[in-house]
Amino acid sequence: MARRVLLVLLAVGLAGLAQRYEGPRPAKKDVPYLLHAANLIETEAVEARQEGKKDDLIYTIAGATSPVATPIAEPIFIMQAEKTVPERIELYKLESKGGRRELQIKRAHALRLDVTRLSSDGLWKLEVAESLEPGEYSLSPKDSNQGFCFEER
Repeated sequence: MARRVLLVLLAVGLAGLAQRYEGPRPAKKDVPYLLHAANLIETEAVEARQEGKKDDLIYTIAGATSPVATPIAEPIFIMQAEKTVPERIELYKLESKGGRRELQIKRAHALRLDVTRLSSDGLWKLEVAESLEPGEYSLSPKDSNQGFCFEER
């Protein structure tokens, strides 16, 4: 009997810890949005171009800077996933060179993201798990040329 009471209390306690997301929802599916207080800001959706050879592959994006910016060093993104698998999204720092943004694969390493499901209908939270330096960044699904860019100010 005591065991059953303990299990019921534990279940009630865990249910109380579960949080519901009550914030704004993205207007578009499969696009990460920067969360700024109670507002969502759509990231810049781009298609990166591949240049170079397999050993020295470079991805390029037109424009020296993204029109989307955040002053938050550890930004949070909200995404309504439909076709994109949020756990496969990676974050990279880009270099601005000659009027464009570049990612040299040979030197690139993905920055850590914490990915959390917010609801059963495909709402996800992606949190940058380290403080970003000012510069250009792109979220990109693994094995894809698609990118979602923003600037850290």
